Amino acid sequence: MIKHIVFFKLKDRAPDKVQETVAVLRNMEGKIPQLISIEVGADIIRSERSFDIALVTVVASLDDLQAYQVHPAHKEVIAHINEVKEVSFAVDYEI
Repeated sequence: MIKHIVFFKLKDRAPDKVQETVAVLRNMEGKIPQLISIEVGADIIRSERSFDIALVTVVASLDDLQAYQVHPAHKEVIAHINEVKEVSFAVDYEI
């Protein structure tokens, strides 16, 4: 199994903008068959070094990770993220 973790820092860090993006990310739940689990959380510390949002997903294999990456529901999320993010970082590892 593969864990896919992404941290997002938004251009506009206002709480309503963060919650809007959290909702967009959570909207993938149940729409992408390869996702075994999805967890989305907004940072509660809000320090200068904090990222605004963390996305944690689990898929069964690298093939499923690739299928997730090109799924239409994920592509819609990517379009939103590309408009609102300042920066993002990701890590993928076997569990």
